Amino acid sequence: MKLQPGLVYGKQLKDLFDYAKEKGFAIPAVNVVGSNSINAAMETAAEMKSPIIIQFSNGGAYFNAGKGLDNTGQKAAVMGAVTGAIHIHKLADLYGIPVIIHTDHAAKKLLPWVDGMIEYGKKFMEKHGKPLFSSHMLDLSEEPLEENVEISKKYLKELSDMNMFLEIELGITGGEEDGVDNTDVDNKRLYTQPEEVAYAYEELLKISPYFTIAAAFGNVHGVYKPGNVVLRPEILKNSQEYIRRKFGLKEEKPVSFVFHGGSGSDLEDIRKAIDYGVVKMNIDTDTQYAFTAGVREYFRKYWDYLQSQIGNPEGDDLPNKKYYDPRKWLREGEKSFVKRLKRSFEDLRDVPEIHQITIEK
Repeated sequence: MKLQPGLVYGKQLKDLFDYAKEKGFAIPAVNVVGSNSINAAMETAAEMKSPIIIQFSNGGAYFNAGKGLDNTGQKAAVMGAVTGAIHIHKLADLYGIPVIIHTDHAAKKLLPWVDGMIEYGKKFMEKHGKPLFSSHMLDLSEEPLEENVEISKKYLKELSDMNMFLEIELGITGGEEDGVDNTDVDNKRLYTQPEEVAYAYEELLKISPYFTIAAAFGNVHGVYKPGNVVLRPEILKNSQEYIRRKFGLKEEKPVSFVFHGGSGSDLEDIRKAIDYGVVKMNIDTDTQYAFTAGVREYFRKYWDYLQSQIGNPEGDDLPNKKYYDPRKWLREGEKSFVKRLKRSFEDLRDVPEIHQITIEK
């Protein structure tokens, strides 16, 4: 498969997801909160010579705009995501990477955020002839299934008309992330049934094939001790087989699945999920920790140089500017972020020797 640097969207994105299922790899979907994590994500993709998904949660988008802003009506979160997406558009060519720009976990109360991004995206498309984002995600898993799917169909129509994808969620991802707390949810809701996947697949396909499904198979946000999270990737396999039989399909893996809450998962479970049709896995908790660890180690190493502007172990009159310059410690966070994210590319098999994608620069 051949890709060019820049935004991947529309039919090319569908072809990429289908190709990922055929070749047996998934694309890391990295949550970012500002230019440091955005640039580190693009740097990783460039070094790995592979496609990447860069995504903004609502909280991450708000942070990117600035927490000093009033977010009434989601206006700051909208512009945080918009400016972040523009940043990626402007730099993807320089990094030489194909990139999918996505937004993450919009619950029902956050639909105004999605509406605002769509409104801005239409203006962007009129001017540039391509969408600003590759896709948006609706997480209506807390609503009844029928309501979840009906609202999703409405948004899928609007997005597919803009050559964009929609990601939906069925079942609930446990744990807590970005202000959504599912730590006490009924365990049964962490496992989606094949019939539910088939219902959503059939209804969404009436509108457009430009959709992915995050089906719960025991996923939990955050990271936990081994044994605390019981993943059942076979749910994805059973759903694929059920849909093939129900609709008489020849395609082995008709559904493009998304893996949420993958931090700390066993590699065996990750690889099984990919084999059963996962094309995208969200990465956040582990890269957050990696960035912090890089900064922590820098501060630990140069602690005595960071206590004042003047004076350090080498001399009472020596300046410390070159040590406390934020570019120094932020870069260490970026480097640690890159190192950890490379491992995710390898875990997901998003590497040239597997995907054999040619990036035409």
